[in-house]
Amino acid sequence: MAELFKKILIATDGSKRTQSAVETGLQLAQQHKSKVYAVYVVDTVTFTSIPMDVTWENMYQLLKDEGEAAVNRVKEAGQGIDIETHVLEGNPAVEITRFAKDNEVDLIIVGTLGKSGIDRILLGSVAEKVVRIAPCPVLVIKSHKEAGK
Repeated sequence: MAELFKKILIATDGSKRTQSAVETGLQLAQQHKSKVYAVYVVDTVTFTSIPMDVTWENMYQLLKDEGEAAVNRVKEAGQGIDIETHVLEGNPAVEITRFAKDNEVDLIIVGTLGKSGIDRILLGSVAEKVVRIAPCPVLVIKSHKEAGK
């Protein structure tokens, strides 16, 4: 049988809420002998209206360091799996889907809090945007904490 998912992109923000997505992605990768791209996106869209100064540079470096730590945790958790780590910057949904297209990814895995109503309207959802614009199938994993609600 041909492997269904040769390349899997696991999007992480380093939080506990994406831990379920990371675990699921690594399990799938192991089962399908897939190459994994662990991707973190520094959301620079939020900061476009802030003047570039020392404060922004410090915040950017903090976020970049957080991203490196997040993708490295995925790599450590996936011992024995072919994992490439990438820290990108821009709009998370756009960058995740662009990376998936450029690298001919077969499956994108993202986590979500499963918010609804006004929370979803006000905050938006990276997962929802990825589903809408992705060039391939997307597996959205609701965090364990939210799954029981």
